[in-house]
Amino acid sequence: MSTSYDEFLNEVRELGEYADREEADQVSRAVLGVLAPRLPANGAEHLVAQLPDELSDAVRQGELLDAESFGVEEFLTRVAAATGARPKTAEWDASAVLTTVAHRITGGQLNHILSQLPSGFAVLFGKPELSD
Repeated sequence: MSTSYDEFLNEVRELGEYADREEADQVSRAVLGVLAPRLPANGAEHLVAQLPDELSDAVRQGELLDAESFGVEEFLTRVAAATGARPKTAEWDASAVLTTVAHRITGGQLNHILSQLPSGFAVLFGKPELSD
């Protein structure tokens, strides 16, 4: 269920209300790079297989970091640091990217990713019904 890079960025740009594709690309790379070390190695590789090739390097660079266990707050703090944004803006950015990811990967892959993360992440993937 591969998606094109243009389609992915267009959806992120629309959801995040970004000025241009470059901003959507920068935010996408930052969010995916922060998410990658939070996923088990096989989870990150399965995600890469369903993302546009142009974004796979962001996930793979994040994978090079030691796997870590952190919650939504720390995730958003790291996204804010990666993008130079405030925490509330980081939440908006993460939601735009991760909701796009949820729309563009298989349901099974989404379930697999969400099962590896604390329930609070479901909201960022546009699935509030799956959070506590």
